[in-house]
Amino acid sequence: MTGAAVVAALGSAGLVAAGTPAAHAATASDEVVKLPISSYSAIAVDSAHERVYVSDNNRGNWDNKGVIAVYDFEGHLVSKMTTDTRVSGLALSADGNTLYTGERARIVTYDATTLKPTVVSNAYEETCGREVAVTGDKAWWTTQSGSYVSDCPETRSDLDGLVGGVHGRTGWNAKGRLALEAAPGDTKRFFMGQEPSSTEKDPFLAAFDAEGDNPVRDAVRRFGDSEGKGALRLKDLAVSADGKRVAVADAAYGTRLLNAGDLSDAGTPYQALPEGATSSAVAFSGDGKYVARGAAAAGSTADLLVQPADPADGVTPFEFAFEGPLDGDRVVPRGLDWSKDGKRLFAVTANAAGHEYWLHIIQPPAAQYDSRFTGTLGTTPSKPVVGEPLGIRGRLELDGPAPAEPVKVAAVRKDADGTQEVAAAKVAADGSFTVLDVPDRLGEATYTLRFLGDVTHRPAEDVTVTVDVAKAPTAVELTAPAEATRAGGVEITGRLTGQGRALPSGISLKVTRTDRFGTTGELTSAPVAADGTFKLRDLPSKRGRTVYEVSYGGDALHEGSAARATVRITG
Repeated sequence: MTGAAVVAALGSAGLVAAGTPAAHAATASDEVVKLPISSYSAIAVDSAHERVYVSDNNRGNWDNKGVIAVYDFEGHLVSKMTTDTRVSGLALSADGNTLYTGERARIVTYDATTLKPTVVSNAYEETCGREVAVTGDKAWWTTQSGSYVSDCPETRSDLDGLVGGVHGRTGWNAKGRLALEAAPGDTKRFFMGQEPSSTEKDPFLAAFDAEGDNPVRDAVRRFGDSEGKGALRLKDLAVSADGKRVAVADAAYGTRLLNAGDLSDAGTPYQALPEGATSSAVAFSGDGKYVARGAAAAGSTADLLVQPADPADGVTPFEFAFEGPLDGDRVVPRGLDWSKDGKRLFAVTANAAGHEYWLHIIQPPAAQYDSRFTGTLGTTPSKPVVGEPLGIRGRLELDGPAPAEPVKVAAVRKDADGTQEVAAAKVAADGSFTVLDVPDRLGEATYTLRFLGDVTHRPAEDVTVTVDVAKAPTAVELTAPAEATRAGGVEITGRLTGQGRALPSGISLKVTRTDRFGTTGELTSAPVAADGTFKLRDLPSKRGRTVYEVSYGGDALHEGSAARATVRITG
């Protein structure tokens, strides 16, 4: 595994502190699937049939069709179902036998065993995507229509339902996007949250009683003060397995933990997300023991934390860091779900641009350990030059058992041209490593080294080293006679060499002659051939000791250099 720190301590023995052995645990792993989608809508996990559903609404595609990719718990593609229209929301019945999908103008249910559609219910047409929730034998979904996708944050959303096989409008509506969530198997309640918009400065979170044919709102809460400060920036909702707690991924706050009854704050909150991480997703495990909190973060800052669902347990969250083309860069909103037994966590990640997606199927280890960079980073050579290899030496220390395979240290270089990834370096058994790079620009360059973790180690805190990249040296070599006559003249040959990048073509070297009287004159310049060689001839007019100096003034990437030759002139 490259670039993902899988560091949750879960197994058949449960969540345990770092370094504490479990009585028994499955092999820890992070299986990663590159998803065949270009946009993401929803994820649903069917533990009864051990399947994972991921929907792609294919927004903007000319044929207006959607995709539901179906995987087994090992990451193998079971089916890639193409829907007649865009598909967004997904929800499963409590027994896992029925999959509800929200398409553009209908709600389609599928037999989860055969993956064949069973019921097609007409629905009001939407253009902004649907959220779907199931309470018992009733299904609820949002309908939002705008002329353009850009209108969606300001367009009214309606709450519709399928009760007794009949589609109808509940009458509940609000401006902007709405999120729906119900606890698995809950037949009585569901929750609805409003995303912010330019006109809705203080969005709401509400609970609905769904026992009757039409939902009845009970608890409601807004989080902003009189000036709108502290307002909810909703990214995801999750309801605990027992229906007593609601967790909210709030991009402005972090992860909120609320009492489901009245939506008041729980007595003990979750620890803050790491600095620089923005909350994006949240999910409770099906057995009620754990919570996963997703985020968008850069570098080795954790994108995912896993811990006991009850924050009063006081266990330090275990961390995942995702970075790069093998893992994605962040957990997407609504991108987390668990298997019912709590042994597998499913996380959808995306690249920074948001057009590539990965599915992580995580079986966390029984324990997780710290890692750290130790000592001071060193460089070889101590004074780096443009175009020449630079080695950055350091040491990584890993607590706990040695990794099964050598781990790698990743690095990025930041200079005046921007940020560039550098090839990762393997860490030796003694913890030493050398990151190799060839700087290609003069001036200051800062290297940031990262260990993103492996299946049993947390990410290490980043370390940096700044170097001043200089011009590469050059050298002029001369071959001259010890003695020559005035009549025969002087012939000197030589070679110009340079380190780093190739020397530019068309170089001419400056040539001067100084006689025994101290008189200096500049001679015709010496052109340099492609192989660096050159030749000069001179007919000196004075006898005695004569010094010839050949010099190169340098270029944008190379220092200048010079050499002298002394010839005794006779005759």
